[in-house]
Parts: sequence; C-alpha cells; structure tokens
Amino acid sequence: MAEVKAKALTEEFRADEVLPKPKSRVKEFVKKFVKNKAAVVSLIFILFLVLVAFIGPYIVPYDAAAPDYTSLLQGPTKAHLWGTDEYGRDVFSRLLVGTRLSLGVALSSVLVGTALGVILGLFAGYYGGILESIVMRGCDVLFAFPDILLAIAVVAIIGPGVINVMIAITVFTVPSFARIMRSATITAKQALHVEVARSLGCKNSRILWVHIFPGTIQSMIVNFTMRIGTAILAEASLSFLGYGANVTEPDWGAMLSQSRNYLNTAPHLVLFPGVLIFLTVLAFNLLGDGLRDTLDPKIK
Repeated sequence: MAEVKAKALTEEFRADEVLPKPKSRVKEFVKKFVKNKAAVVSLIFILFLVLVAFIGPYIVPYDAAAPDYTSLLQGPTKAHLWGTDEYGRDVFSRLLVGTRLSLGVALSSVLVGTALGVILGLFAGYYGGILESIVMRGCDVLFAFPDILLAIAVVAIIGPGVINVMIAITVFTVPSFARIMRSATITAKQALHVEVARSLGCKNSRILWVHIFPGTIQSMIVNFTMRIGTAILAEASLSFLGYGANVTEPDWGAMLSQSRNYLNTAPHLVLFPGVLIFLTVLAFNLLGDGLRDTLDPKIK
C-alpha cells in the first residue's frame, strides 16, 4: 500500500513538472499593459490628477478665490508660476482647485450614465421584444444628435448649472453603453453556461447578473474610460458657453471663458487651462486605447 502511495505521489510530482502552471490573468494583463508606454504614462497622469483633485485645495500656494489687485494680469513669475488673472488670482492655484470640480462632474455623470445604459442594454438584449425596440429606438434618436449639441439642448431646456450639466452629460452617455451592453448580452445569452443555468431553473435575475453581466465588463471598461474624456470636454465646453459652473468658480471651462477678453494682453490665461484640458482628454483616450489593446484577445 505504501509503495502504491509513493508511486502516485511520484507521478503527481512529475506531472507538476511537465504540465505548465496556469498563468494569473492579472499578471498577464499587467505584463501586456505595461508594454504600451503611452497608456502607462496616461494612467500615471490620470492618477496624479485624481490625487490633485483630493488634496489640491489643501496644498495650493494661494487662496483660489482671493483677489490681489496689486498683481493684475501678471505673466508667469517666481511668485505666480502660471501668472494671475484679471482679479490678481493665482492661475495655478485655481487650476489645481478646479481639478476636483471638472473631474468630479465628468466622472459622476459617466458613472450614472453607465449604470443606466448597462441596465437598459442588459434587459433589452435578454428579454428582446417590445422592450428592446423601445430602448434601441430611443438610442437611435439620441445618436442622431452630436454629443455636445445634445448636451446644449438639454441644459437649454432645464437651465444652466453644474447639476444640470451632469444630467446633460448623463443623457448622451446612456445610449452608447446601452447599445454595447445589448449586443454583448445577445451574444452571451447564447453561451453554453447560460443555457445550462437556464435548464437548471435559475431565475432570470441570477442569469442576468451572475452569468451574463460579468462577461460584458471587459467591453464596458474601455468605453467607460474613453467616455470620461468626452465628458470632461463637454463639461468644459458647457461652462465655456455659460451653461455650466459659475464664472467665479475655479472651473477649467469657466476660466477659459473669462480669458477670451484677454487673449492678446494675457495669453497665459488661455494657454494653461487649454493645455490642461487637452492633456487630460488625451490621457483618457490613450488609456482607453491601451486597455482595448490589452483586453482584446484578438490583438497580440
């Protein structure tokens, strides 16, 4: 008996040596992701912005709202790295404080839009019928308008303000997630494990959230990342047009709007907010591209 056990252990040990150990999916993802240098740099920049959004108001060198009438429209100096605005307020401090507002509005809007789109697309793809027709025709109507034009129309109807800007961004975020989720659900519900779950008598709610939804997260992550960049641009555009944050608030778009009158005399007022918006949107787009290339099994 002892010889049989020893022989079995020896064979198991040899099998462990011959058979390759399964690779960790997380390690595989990280290994593939770090090869995309642009995506890695973008992720570091975004994490830095998130950190600034949390601690920015506490580390700024000047009060972002306090005017200084002895330093009106100064260019970049040692005292004011990015210059001052028409009230003598430090531009660098205002941009740091405004990071929380701009990122917060964009992230919150996309999160709500994603949740609504996922629910609508999941139910439309799984149940089909009239529900699917209503959801998809509604998405087609919203897709007929460019995102920024649709957002302007929404805030024009419900009025200006940060909350209304979030609602407007949410409205044009929902259709893209609903359509992606609907297509992914139609494909997933035909999978073998879903058929087995259905044959075993699992409830539809369990099939939806346990067996179908986890398989669609991959495509949602990529779209979610890219939509944040779009939302930041839309929020800045609406604030620039006067529909978003109050002009007295340190918002990137509102700062750009106020700077139009001083384009020739103080170009730094346009340069620094504009570059920051450009780099932020670019970072989210590059990160989305990197995640797509990493998560897509067809791309090696």
